[in-house]
Amino acid sequence: MSGHFTDATVRVRVPATSANLGPGFDALGLALALHDDVAARVTASGLEVEVSGEGADGVSRDETHLVVRAMRRAFTAMGVECPGLALTCDNRIPHGRGLGSSAAAIVGGLLLARGLVRDGVSRLPDGEILELACELEGHPDNVAPCLLGGLTIAWMEGATALAVRRDLDPAIVPVALIPPFTASTELARGLLPATVPHADAAFAAGRAALLVAALTGTPQALLAATEDRLHQSYRAPAMPDSAQLVAELRSRGHAAVISGAGPTVLVLARGQVEAESAMSAAPQDWTSMVLVVDAPGAHVLADTSL
Repeated sequence: MSGHFTDATVRVRVPATSANLGPGFDALGLALALHDDVAARVTASGLEVEVSGEGADGVSRDETHLVVRAMRRAFTAMGVECPGLALTCDNRIPHGRGLGSSAAAIVGGLLLARGLVRDGVSRLPDGEILELACELEGHPDNVAPCLLGGLTIAWMEGATALAVRRDLDPAIVPVALIPPFTASTELARGLLPATVPHADAAFAAGRAALLVAALTGTPQALLAATEDRLHQSYRAPAMPDSAQLVAELRSRGHAAVISGAGPTVLVLARGQVEAESAMSAAPQDWTSMVLVVDAPGAHVLADTSL
């Protein structure tokens, strides 16, 4: 075994995330306490991948697996070559539903690789983890909250991904209404226009600024703050049931948005009573979940059993 690597099994817990939150397109994200657990150890050669839970029937078990791809990218960035890997994934985040399953896989893989290298933290500090995650994901709005926890505002300076983290107002109760069908992020992005009217851009800027204030201390403003003119209406044809549910919930006073690229609907409820009211509006074949905010973000677990 190379002297670069630990002999222990490293285990990482990564949260689900909801991006955009209405007008905060490609910038705002929220970490949610629905987790995937991934574990890995270095072996003499080869690759072993075990997957259970969400998406187990549809994901690859070879080098194309997203966690493995992220690990390989991290090893390259640290200047080490791993002889072999044994990887176990216990997935709870639904795939293709707008809850950040790909961001979780990427961040989990990067942290696993860093944890397996003896001086990994010095070779690959947190800022570089965010940059690599953004490189693999294509945008920072999901990977930032997955890595940092809480509420994040992410942006790009050239090719560099940056983010700031804030705590959510404790009165806010996130509710995820998850449909039985999936949506394609690529298709959803393909429906967006190249330009939007100046008035809509100005509206979005104001609402996004208000949304940060609402999420961090003024929850009574959430309904107005989550109003969006940048992306949800353009994507509605790809997920009409979700768009209809958002409209219905908002007509009843709930701060409802499409989670990420959809089709999950996220409600930022103000208290448990409002959360239960939002859950009652979900169609019968949808899954309703009250989720607390994940404050710590992705982290290595003390238990190193595989």
